[in-house]
Amino acid sequence: MQTSSTRASLAVLRSAPALLFVAVVVLFAILAPRFLEVQNFANILTQSANVAIVAVGMTFVLLLAGVDLSVGAAMYVCAAVAGLYFKDLPAPAAMALMTTIGALFGAINALFIVGLGIAAFVVTLATLFVGRGLALHLSQTKMVFAGDPVLAFGQGGFLGISYAVWTMAVVLLVALWVQQSTPYGRYLYAIGTDREGARKAGIPVRRVVFATYVLCGALAGLGGFVSFSQVAAASSGFGLQKEFPVIAAAVLGGTSLFGGRGGVLGSVFGAILIQTVQNGLVLLNANPYLYPLVISAIIFIAVLLDSQRTRILARLTRRQIRIEPGVEARRSTAT
Repeated sequence: MQTSSTRASLAVLRSAPALLFVAVVVLFAILAPRFLEVQNFANILTQSANVAIVAVGMTFVLLLAGVDLSVGAAMYVCAAVAGLYFKDLPAPAAMALMTTIGALFGAINALFIVGLGIAAFVVTLATLFVGRGLALHLSQTKMVFAGDPVLAFGQGGFLGISYAVWTMAVVLLVALWVQQSTPYGRYLYAIGTDREGARKAGIPVRRVVFATYVLCGALAGLGGFVSFSQVAAASSGFGLQKEFPVIAAAVLGGTSLFGGRGGVLGSVFGAILIQTVQNGLVLLNANPYLYPLVISAIIFIAVLLDSQRTRILARLTRRQIRIEPGVEARRSTAT
């Protein structure tokens, strides 16, 4: 009976993001009739694209039981370099450039994490400040404007769907294929579940970890490109604290902070859920100072759900050691 109730609780926790999304939609539909308009949902998808793209990279890192706190700084560095020195590049070239810069940023993180064995939290916290300081130095704390080709990407679309959403969809499909159909995807789960066991099984742990942080940085650069094309400029607040909604999106979607569980589809859903809440608050003309409080509450809920899922899974997988009656009797006689 206890196992049945535990499994039922786990099922509820796993479906909690979907239940929360339904509750949010119903609430805002009642309070703000415009919320249900098709164009509004299109706006939600477009505005959530940059967070969703970065959340895909963060998901791979979290699957390893790692973390990357520098994704927001990487976004800012990429936008600053592209806007200052490569303003007239065509949109595809600018996208490739910012993705490459992001990958280099991720490679720096990986060098310290894998090469020197420093904790990922410490390394990425340091590069968060270094990266933001570098971008502020390059821009002289001034606003950096996107070029016309990049702006055209942010304002354009295909078949009535914005390029940002198409980019998010392509990233999601490729990430799903990598996660489900490649050895690399299987290695992520194995390393996140038991790193030492994965090493003993012959999995190239160091190379996988290195590649994952590079990939996370690359997707941060790509997400930065999408965001840069939408807002048209990068100020000192560009990408600021972006790592928090990105991590929240991944955890809300079912990815564990302790590694080995989750997936990119849930992370994209989590990003859309967060943007849905922000969109509803805007339609309600809520006090802008409430937005950080609401996002903080979402992050708290995400961490709480993850801790509860982890606790229940540990209870279900815990091995019960049974002592045979004869052994127990012999122990009693011996004492």
